Parts: sequence; structure tokens; C-alpha cells
Amino acid sequence: MERKRNLILAFESSCDETSVAVIEDGHKILSNIVATQIKSHERFGGVVPEVASRHHIEQITFCIKDALKEAGVTYADLTAVAVTYGPGLVGSLLVGVTAAKMVAFAHGLPLIPVNHMAGHIYAARFAGELRFPALALLVSGGHTELVYLAGPNDFAIIGETRDDAAGEAYDKVGRILGLTYPAGKEIDALAHEGQDTFGFPRAMENDDNYDFSFSGLKSAFINTVHHADQVGEVLDKKDLAASFQQSVVDVLAEKTVKALKNYPVKQLILAGGVAANQGLRARLDQELKSFAEVELLKAPLKYCGDNAAMIGAAGYAAYQAGVVADLALNADPSLEFDWLEEQEN
Repeated sequence: MERKRNLILAFESSCDETSVAVIEDGHKILSNIVATQIKSHERFGGVVPEVASRHHIEQITFCIKDALKEAGVTYADLTAVAVTYGPGLVGSLLVGVTAAKMVAFAHGLPLIPVNHMAGHIYAARFAGELRFPALALLVSGGHTELVYLAGPNDFAIIGETRDDAAGEAYDKVGRILGLTYPAGKEIDALAHEGQDTFGFPRAMENDDNYDFSFSGLKSAFINTVHHADQVGEVLDKKDLAASFQQSVVDVLAEKTVKALKNYPVKQLILAGGVAANQGLRARLDQELKSFAEVELLKAPLKYCGDNAAMIGAAGYAAYQAGVVADLALNADPSLEFDWLEEQEN
């Protein structure tokens, strides 16, 4: 008898990407449709929530149709529906949650609630098997955190940013440099051509915790550029980018190494939008040479940004763990993992 396929229809709409995917067995991507809104937000230098939610409403049904068609499946073939319900922009989240509930109700399918951050971590599943216990360095536009995974679908924060996320700092610095939003990729490219000549601060680098802070770095960068403008001095953009990025990478790497020394794990997972940064990837490659027993698993570049494929991968792990929501599921824009200390008490 032929085994019934395990197919999850996944939805992602937490910010400015409308995405629907069909994932088989938690790791095989049959389709991953992404309708981006970057052009709509570009002139504002960041995401405008009202504009984002309107775009989601316009695109979501087309994305569902395209995802099913590309995967070559129908609603009758599906095993479950997974959806990001937080964190994110409430108006954007509500579009995906409502669409997912509609499909689940209409076709009698289980509804799996997925934390957007879990999705980013499970994007690494497309690069290889996750091995536990594991540590994840999650670096994105809205979040920067170190997460301990004792097992599948088991997440606990051990450290996070106390102010700006790393990706948020990249975008703000990009605006100061006059770069196109989102600026992360361009700053990364410029950084490889410049030198760390400005010596920007490495906040909390040596503190006895796993937390991050990037607001001081952002302020130091802005003050340096504004002072140069006032005195008529022209600063090298490549050196500015290199100095900024070196500060970010140094702090991320030092905190991660500290965590690896205190939390024995089999795997370090690098995930989130900023995980595509080549400077950060190269630095972690170098650092992991001192941890022979730890495998570095990086989310594929194609799946570092927001997409529904990663939600399908995380949704499969949640479904295997028996996590199912009812139709009262609502968006939770402030959703976050528990802290490890809270789980232990």
C-alpha cells in the first residue's frame, strides 16, 4: 500500500512578503510562492504597515492558487495548514491567519500555529537535518536572539537584543549612507571593499550574558557621519560600511562563542534575514573551527528572508509534536519564545 503523502500548505504574511508554499515531509519544497512588496516600501525607507496589509489582501488568493498549481496538488491532497501567527505587524498577520483558517475550515484540515522565529530556524532544514540539542543564532530585521533547542519544536531564548535588532540597525545605517532599502546586502558588499578604520563600539561584547545591543552603534555611526557633514569632511562609504559591519559581526560572534562554551550542542544554526550576510557567515565558519564537535548549519541564502517554505518546515515539526490550534486562533504581534530560565523553573 502506498504511503499517504504528508503535505502542508503554509502561509507567511508577518511583514511585507505574501507567501504560500506546499511542503512535503517537512523538508521537500514542492512550491514556494513569494509576492514581494519591496518596491512599494522603498521610497519610505521602511515598511509601512497599512500599505503592507493592503498588499497581502490583494495577493493572498493568487498565491494560494499558484502554490497548489506549482506543487501539482489539490486541497484534497493536503494533510494540514500551517500559518505564521506572530510576531509581526498585526494587520499583515491577520491576512495570513484568516486565509489559513478559511482553508482549514472549508477542507476539514488541522490548523498549525507557527511562531515566525521558529520558521526562520527551520529554514535551515532545507540545508540538512537538524541535530539536537542545538543552538540557533537568529538575526533578522526585527529580532536578534540566541535560542536553545533541546529537541524538535522546543525553543528557549538564552539571550536577545535589548534595543535595536541587527537588521534594523543595517537599514537605519543604510538610510544615512543613502543606500536603497533594504540596505543589508549593499552594506555587506561595501564592507568587503573597505577597512575597519572608525572603531565603532562593541556594546555588551564582554558582559556576562548573551544579550545584544545595537542602538549605541547606530548612534555612534550617525554622529560620526553628521559631524563630518558639519565640518565639510568626506568620509569613505566603504570604510564606514566595513567599520559598522565589523562591530556587528564581532558582537554576534563573541556572544555565540560564549554560548557554545556554556551550552554543549551538536549544531549551531544560523538563520534569519541577516544570516545571508557573507561577513557573518565567514566569521562563524572561522569560529567553529575551535568547536570540532559542533556542526554549523546555515539556512540557505534563498530561504533566509521571509517565506512560507520555512513556515511549512516548522509547521511539520509542530504537527509531529501534536500542536494544533482551533479556529479561534488570532494574530499575536508580540509573540516570543519563553526564556530558558522560565522553562527550567
